[in-house]
Amino acid sequence: MSYQKRSEIPEKYKWNLGDIYPTPEDWEKEFKEFAETFPALVEFRGKLSDRDSLLRFLKLTDAIELKLDRLFGYAHMDYDSDLQDAEKQARYSRIYGLYVKYSEATSFVSAELSSIPDEKLKEFICDPDFADYDVALGNVLRGKAHILSENEERLLAGVGSFSGQFHEVFNRLDSGDIKFGSVTVDGKEVQLSHGAYSMLLQNKDQSVRKAAFETYYKAYIEKINTLAGLYEGSVKADCFSAKARNFGSAMEQALFYEQVDKSVYDNLIKCMHTSFEPLHRYIALRKKLMGVSQLNMYDLYVTIFEDADISCEYEDACQMVLKGLAPLGEDYLDVVRRAFAERWIDVHETPTKRSGAYSSGVSGVHPYMLLNYQKTTHDIFTIAHEMGHSMHTYYSGKAQPFAKEGYKIFVAEVASTCNEVLLLKYLIATQTDVKIRKYLLQYYLDMLRTTMYRQAMFAEFEQISHSLVEAGQPLTAETMCNEYLKLNKMYYGEAVTHNDEIKYEWARIPHFYRAFYVYKYSTGIISAVCIAEKILREGTPAVNNYKKFLSLGGSMDPVSELKVAGVDLTTQEPFDIVTKSFADTLAELEKLV
Repeated sequence: MSYQKRSEIPEKYKWNLGDIYPTPEDWEKEFKEFAETFPALVEFRGKLSDRDSLLRFLKLTDAIELKLDRLFGYAHMDYDSDLQDAEKQARYSRIYGLYVKYSEATSFVSAELSSIPDEKLKEFICDPDFADYDVALGNVLRGKAHILSENEERLLAGVGSFSGQFHEVFNRLDSGDIKFGSVTVDGKEVQLSHGAYSMLLQNKDQSVRKAAFETYYKAYIEKINTLAGLYEGSVKADCFSAKARNFGSAMEQALFYEQVDKSVYDNLIKCMHTSFEPLHRYIALRKKLMGVSQLNMYDLYVTIFEDADISCEYEDACQMVLKGLAPLGEDYLDVVRRAFAERWIDVHETPTKRSGAYSSGVSGVHPYMLLNYQKTTHDIFTIAHEMGHSMHTYYSGKAQPFAKEGYKIFVAEVASTCNEVLLLKYLIATQTDVKIRKYLLQYYLDMLRTTMYRQAMFAEFEQISHSLVEAGQPLTAETMCNEYLKLNKMYYGEAVTHNDEIKYEWARIPHFYRAFYVYKYSTGIISAVCIAEKILREGTPAVNNYKKFLSLGGSMDPVSELKVAGVDLTTQEPFDIVTKSFADTLAELEKLV
C-alpha cells in the first residue's frame, strides 16, 4: 500500500518512540538537564591520573552518555520519519549541536589518559572497581605507542584537516561534476545516475546493459587522470599517517584500531586464491543459462530466472522471517515477535520519510528498525537483515555494561547476514516451485559472488596500491588499471569477457577512500555463512555459541568474539566451509537446469 502522508499510516506500522520519551515535552526536559550537567565533566581536567577521580569521572560519563544516547536516538529517528517536519528537524539540529559541544568539552580526556604511566594503567585495569572500563583502558594502554608529543599531535591534527579532502573532492566529483550522459531504453532517453546504472544492469535487454555500461564508464575514463591523482593522494595520506604514528604500514594502522591482526587480512586473500574454482564454474553456468555467445561484465547482475517471485504483504513477510529464524530457538523468536508486535519497527514509505533501511540501538530501551517496505523479495530479506542487527544490539545491551555494549564494525554485519542466510536456506529447503527454487539458489550464489569474492578483490587492490606507495613507486592511472585488470581476470576467470572498461572500475569505488574497510564485508559474510551452516548442522551447541557471541558487545577483540561463535578467521576452516556451501548450492542449481 502507498501512503502519501504519515498521518495516513496505521499506528501499528509506526515505531513507538514513546518507549524512549513519552512525549516531546519529556525530551525537552531531559535535553535541558543534559545541557546543564555535562559541563561538570570539565572539572576533572588534570585529575584523571588519580584513581578515585578517574572512577567517578568514568561513572559520571556513563550516566551522561546514556542520556545523550537516548536524546540523540529519539531526535534522529523522529526526524527520519518526516524530513520536512520543521519541529523535528529543529530538535535534531539542537541535539546534534549539543553533541558537538559535549565532544569539545571532553576533548582533554584522550591525551590525559594517555599520559598516565603504564604501570598505573595496568593497576586500574586489574582493579575490580574498574571492571566496566577494562577494555577502554586497555585500548588506551595499547595505543600509547602511537600517541605522539603534544606538538606532534597538533601538527598531525592540522594535516588531518586537509588530508581528508581527497575523499571529499572525490564525492563532489562523483556526485555532481561527472556527467554520465544518457541511454535509450524502449525508445525513451534515460539519464544515467548511480541508481539508474544499477537498475539498467538488471535490464533483460543485453544491448541496454551494454549501452549503460559503456556510457557510464566513459564518464570516468574522461576524468581518469584526475581520479588517479585523487586516489594517489589519499593513499599517500594513509601511508604518511601510519609512518608518523610508528606503524609498519597503512594496513597495520587501520587494523590496529579495529583490533584485527594482519594475519586475518592476509589469510582472506590467500584463501580466496584457493577458492576460485566454484566461482569460475558459476560464471560459466551463467553464460550457458543466459544463452549468450559472449558473457560480459555487464551481464553479471541480471537475473537468470524470470517470473520467480516470493513477494508478499508485510505481515506475511514477517511470518516468513520467523520461520526462517526458527533454528535460533524460541527465546530468540520471542524477542523478534516483540519487535513486530510492540512497534520497534517503522514499516511503510512516505514521500518525506528517510529512504533505505537501518537498525538503531537506544541504550536501556530496545533497538529500533527503519524500513520502507515494498512487496519485493529484496525487502523480505531486508527485514531479516535489519532484525539481525537489532538482535545483536539487544543481546549485547542485555549482557554488557554501557561501556562495553557497543560492538566493532568488524562484526557488525555478521548477525544481519546470518539471518539472511538462515532465511534463504529455509526458503530453498521448503520451496516446491522449481522456478522459485532456481531463483533462490542464484540469489545465494550472487550474494556470495558480490560480497565475499568481489569485496576481497577490492581488498587485494587496496593492499597492492598501498604497498606500491610504501615501496616508493608512483600510482599512475595506467598502473592502477593494469593491476585492477589482472585481479579481475584472476577472480572472474575465462568464461566472462573482461571488457576494457572494467579496468577503470577502481576509479569509482568510494570505499577506497576509507582505507582497508571493504575486507570486512568479505570476512563478515564468511563468518555469517559459517555460523548459519554450523547452526543448521549442529543445532543447540552452535546456537548457544552464537548467542554467546551476540552477547559479547565490545568486551573482547572482534576476532576472538567470532571464535566464541566457532569461526576462526586466522585458519583455513571458515573459507573451506563457505566454499563448500557455494559449491553445494551450485551443484543443486546445476541439477535443476
